[in-house]
Amino acid sequence: MNKSLHILILSVMSAGLGLFTACNLDDQGHSTPTVMAGSVPTFQVDPSWPREMPNDWIMGSVTAVFVDKQDHIWVTHLPETLTPEETSAVQDPPIGTCCVPAPVVIEFDPQGEVVQAWGDPSNQDVSEFPRNAHGLFVDHNDFVWVGSYRHHRVMKFTRNGELVMTLGMYDVNEGSNHPELLGGPSGVWVDPDTNEVFISDGYRNRRVIVYDGDTGAYLRHWGAYGNPPDDDYEFGARDPNDPPPPQFSTVHGLTGSHDGLIYVADRRGNRIQVFQQHGEFVAEKIVAPGTLASGSAFVIQLSPDLAQEWLYLADGTNHKVWTLRRSDLTIVGEFGRGGRQVGQFLRPHGMGIDSHGNLYVGEASTGRRVQKFTLQQ
Repeated sequence: MNKSLHILILSVMSAGLGLFTACNLDDQGHSTPTVMAGSVPTFQVDPSWPREMPNDWIMGSVTAVFVDKQDHIWVTHLPETLTPEETSAVQDPPIGTCCVPAPVVIEFDPQGEVVQAWGDPSNQDVSEFPRNAHGLFVDHNDFVWVGSYRHHRVMKFTRNGELVMTLGMYDVNEGSNHPELLGGPSGVWVDPDTNEVFISDGYRNRRVIVYDGDTGAYLRHWGAYGNPPDDDYEFGARDPNDPPPPQFSTVHGLTGSHDGLIYVADRRGNRIQVFQQHGEFVAEKIVAPGTLASGSAFVIQLSPDLAQEWLYLADGTNHKVWTLRRSDLTIVGEFGRGGRQVGQFLRPHGMGIDSHGNLYVGEASTGRRVQKFTLQQ
């Protein structure tokens, strides 16, 4: 990264309003006020979203957030992360009056009201529904794709939760170069023009893999820099001064642009890599290179304008969202910090964006919520 580059950061100017505006960082990292020209997006947290869920439902760690073409917000979470104290009403015997684990997939309307939910948390039939849901996409035909990061499958459902097709096999993985089996799928993006399904297959494997969305037929796959993935590559201690590793570390999320590019978040690699849809490497951006643990690059979303000028990156280790200019991948802003107060984050892990440019950020670990950040400019 160019250390002399001035970057914009978004900071909380009013805790009561939750308004994020801009300041400038000098080369020593000190912030100085700057006047926005109206170009870099700023956001205000909406503490009224979502509304209270019905049936005493409560969410566990949020693993994915997606906004469909109706501006409905879809969420997957992990009921298994909830404690007995949090789910006292379903203990045997009940130890209290609240609460009940929410279904695994929840659909909200733009106002934050639950529209529907499916995926019984107590269902043990893994043939019908994925355990450990991770990755969520509602495609142009209203099919809902849900990944299962621990059990190696991506499952295609109708909008109301009827299983249509399964990619991969439950608990079977044969590495990053197998054409049909998956190994820890974490994110999904479907091209509306070709109906090709792009999957970040990265919790155990080290690749992007592509299937036909109708038949499930394997089409192609690639690793970091567009090269074949190598599962035998050993990652040493991470040093921000070392060259980036030649293999993906944790391929955690991906999305596609209107102009035919695929943006991939390599979480523990602290980077975004950009590809043509056939796998040719285009560009790389390192983000917060000194980040250890789970890394900085979790989930990517693009702004909804025709040019998709902005790229947003959820960073679950540094507890923030980065803003990048898509044309050159320059970091121009950030918002968020660790904490449980409104507008703060604990492990932002899923993120969606609506047609107005508003961001919806879901938190894993003990965050266990989704917050709406309304675009201000």
